[in-house]
Amino acid sequence: MRICLAGEGAQGITHADALQAIEGIEIDTLAGGIAADAEAFAKERDIPHWSLDLEECLARDGVEAVILTTPNQVHCEQVEMALDMGKHVLVEIPMGISLAESQRIAALEAEKGLVCMVCHTQRYTGAFREVFRRVREGELNLYHIVQQTYFFRRRNENRFGKKRTWVDDLLWHQACHMVDMCYWLLDDPRMEAWGQVGALHPELEIPMDITIGMRSEDGCLVSSAHSFNNHGPISSDYRFIGEEATLLVQGGRLTDHEGVEIAVPKGGGVGDQDREFFAAIAEGRQPLTSCRACLPTMETLDRIQQAIDA
Repeated sequence: MRICLAGEGAQGITHADALQAIEGIEIDTLAGGIAADAEAFAKERDIPHWSLDLEECLARDGVEAVILTTPNQVHCEQVEMALDMGKHVLVEIPMGISLAESQRIAALEAEKGLVCMVCHTQRYTGAFREVFRRVREGELNLYHIVQQTYFFRRRNENRFGKKRTWVDDLLWHQACHMVDMCYWLLDDPRMEAWGQVGALHPELEIPMDITIGMRSEDGCLVSSAHSFNNHGPISSDYRFIGEEATLLVQGGRLTDHEGVEIAVPKGGGVGDQDREFFAAIAEGRQPLTSCRACLPTMETLDRIQQAIDA
């Protein structure tokens, strides 16, 4: 299958690396944001065509699908363009930066009958898949999920220290991972949700610190803290406190409260996620993280945003 990859930044690199291990997938064209970077990316990876015009890339003969790793603020309009052109879409989170945008995408996905999938990568990661299995099979009855995400992002740079042309969002992008994970585990699309933010960055004009609380119908609590002010490397960890055990996910490892490592399914991550996208296309089915299936995640984010605004 010939595809378009949109975005030459950090996530573009991540997907391009993953695609090398998927048989039968060819990146035919790169839709870039900065000419010099896009040209260098295409040359390094032997991509035959590149352009700063996404529509031009999508219109190339034989291109059936696109992976969007572009700035958050353009995800919605680019997904709509691709679906309207008859292309299957895999879009990095968030699918939109508002509930209204997310609803538009979910409705268009249903209308077009194409695969439209969002990159909630944690659902494909071995450690989280094992926690999900235990919860679903009744081996772990959850009382409390405690989660933390830390960055040092006082400068507008990506994880490689390269200057960004857009500004990240701590709630609608970074916290979207956590909210989706909790929705997936707790299976409660209407869980209570609230949040509060700290001071805005004087130049980026975004909150740099957020705390989030949620509560499922069966009483499981979620406590989550996120910071762009944290000194140190990017890190994220989860503590799943249950009746039968307390499990920790840190650095991709799953351990119990005594530090004993627990075996998890092999593979996972972006590779399995991208394979799911192409498998869903080949089999004519809805993928695990279709935009429609993940709309409750965005509805929960909207409730948190409303609490912050209030």
